Amino acid sequence: MNFNFQESIQILERTPKTLQNLLTDISPEWYKINEGEGTWTPLEVIEHLIEGEKTDWLKRTEKIINPELDNMFEEFNRFTHLAKPVRKIEVALEEFATLRAENLSKLINFKIKEEDLDKVGIHPEFGEVTLQQLLATWVVHDLTHISQIVRVMANRYKDDVGPWISYLSILQK
Repeated sequence: MNFNFQESIQILERTPKTLQNLLTDISPEWYKINEGEGTWTPLEVIEHLIEGEKTDWLKRTEKIINPELDNMFEEFNRFTHLAKPVRKIEVALEEFATLRAENLSKLINFKIKEEDLDKVGIHPEFGEVTLQQLLATWVVHDLTHISQIVRVMANRYKDDVGPWISYLSILQK
């Protein structure tokens, strides 16, 4: 196993700044595009990350480590953000950064020990999952959405790169 709690924090704390650096003060054309019907724009991805900060990762962690709580996870609606009004990306990025900082502070204050990583919660679809699996998934979820945002942005110029497309793996499906 490769999971390391301290290393996971390193990625989780960098995600908001990474996205702020990529998406702040650029033309809206970069973050209001998607890859077609049923896909998300970079702005929608940020809103999805916000929903996760509000209702998913930390609440599930607490259900696992706090013996006084029921360890059954509530279902996470991955599409809730799509029903919300569109707002400026800088506002969404700032909210994400604030929520993430608060959640990481709480996570660190849980003082998670090695033995805590084997504690389980009950996922509505998967059944028993460990804290280690949840935290590893949080990290990979961030990296997946960073990758998704970059891919969507790159695809904006797919028809403009000419013959170099064969060298640009991000534009290959």
